[in-house]
Parts: sequence; C-alpha cells; structure tokens
Amino acid sequence: MDKESLLKKVRSIEIKARGLSNHIFAGAYQTLFKGKGMTFSEVREYIPGDDIRDIEWNVTARFSNPYVKVYEEDRAINLMLLIDISNSIQNAMHQNPKREIIAELAAVLAFSALKNNDNVGAIFFAGNIEYYIPPKKGKQHILSIIRSILTVEPKDHNTSNFKEAIHFMNKTSKRKNIVFLISDLWGEIPDKELRMAAIKHDFIALQILDKTDNELLDLGLIRAKDSESGRMLWLSTNQRKNRKRYTHVFEERQKELKNKFLKYKADLVCFPSNEDYYKNLKLFFKRR
Repeated sequence: MDKESLLKKVRSIEIKARGLSNHIFAGAYQTLFKGKGMTFSEVREYIPGDDIRDIEWNVTARFSNPYVKVYEEDRAINLMLLIDISNSIQNAMHQNPKREIIAELAAVLAFSALKNNDNVGAIFFAGNIEYYIPPKKGKQHILSIIRSILTVEPKDHNTSNFKEAIHFMNKTSKRKNIVFLISDLWGEIPDKELRMAAIKHDFIALQILDKTDNELLDLGLIRAKDSESGRMLWLSTNQRKNRKRYTHVFEERQKELKNKFLKYKADLVCFPSNEDYYKNLKLFFKRR
C-alpha cells in the first residue's frame, strides 16, 4: 500500500470509527468498563453502617468524633489491544480483508477509550512479539496504531503464538487493564496464560472469521497452501465428504474454544467478516 492510499485508508477508518464511538459505543464503553482504582478524596463524619476499616484515626482523635475516609473512583485505565498479524489474517474471500476489519474494530474501541480519557496501547504478534506500542492518550497516538495494524509485517510467519502474546501482556501490565485480543484465533490458546489474564484483567477475544474459515468452497482439485505452516498440498474440494469434514472440524474447534473461554470467565465474540461488525459489538456491550 503506497503512502497516499494508506493515508486515505486511515482517514476513512478514523471517520467511521469516530462516528460509531460517538453515537453508539462511547457510553456503553464507559458503563461496561469502570475504573477499579480508588483515590482518597476527603473525610466525613462516621455514619452507622460505614466500614470501620475506613476510619481516619488521626482526625477522629483530634475531634473526638469518628471520621471516615471518602474515596473516589479512579476512572483512567489502560485499553490494551493484542493484534494478530499472522499469515492467516491476510487471507480473505470476502471483499473486506480480516486485517481491515481488525483495524476498524480496534479504532472503534480506541476512540471510545479516548473519549473516556483512557490510555490505549497495542501488542502486535505472529510467531513472536513483532511490535509493542505502550499505552498513551491522544488522537495521533490512535492513528499511529491504526497505521501499524495496516502496515506492520511479521518477521516470523509461524502459527500465531498466543502464549507469547498473552504472557508479554501480563508481564508488561502492572495494573488491571481492559484487554481485547483481536484475531481469527487459529492456533492453540494456552490454558495457563488465558486463566492468568482473565484473573488479572478484563479479557475479551474478538474472533474475525472469513467465509473460508468454516466453509470449503467447491473449486475442484486445488493446490492449496497452509497459510500458517506454508506447506503445499493437493485438496479435492468437489467431494462433499471433504467439505462436510472441513465444516465439522471447524465447528468442533469452535465448541472447544467457547468452552475454554467460559471456563476461565473470559469473553469470546465472533465477527464474520461478511457481516457488519458493529452489530455484534453493540450486542456484546448490551448483553455483558
């Protein structure tokens, strides 16, 4: 993508994402993801029913009446985006490539966070961690993340290393974050890292699915390349049993994936790339 085309694409995504975040998601984001930090604000006289652990003993001793500390919620939190840029993300039969859908989803979330005065950071990964953008505020910072989603190419083309990505996020995040893993989720999701991330953070996976992820098209005998391993093979797609088996394997894997996220109390939302993603995202905000 040349520089002019990239600027136009980023501008188009910005306009769409800002519109959606202003009119649909910003309020839902604020309601859904409340800050967990508490900052000391003032003291007031004790009222029966107050937690005695909040008594401010120095003030109580000075005025011979019990006073308690009053706290305010610290709203500013980090939104961390785990962005899959592995080979399978490049493949798409639909007119909207997975990578552009990922960029739009990330932009909507990031602009919703910006409106709420939250920091936004991003971790790009494939076979290894490819690029890390520390959390910051600001429109230009978000636009830089969008540009990176569209342009960063992986040095390691192996299967998506979710273990390394989640481990890196857990290691670099000292406080509770909102974490969105945006990927097609082709690869092994590690139990240990997922469990730790779900305990420490508000962890949500957004799964981008293309038509070819769950349906083998009837194209006759084709020479296909496994997008993750790079291995070439011959595949007879006109045989119904092969197409049915392909769909069956996908459906079984989806069941296992959903059960794993449910087990560790993490969220999983699916986004077929041939549908309007904002409907599923809005439904997720509404139901959660």
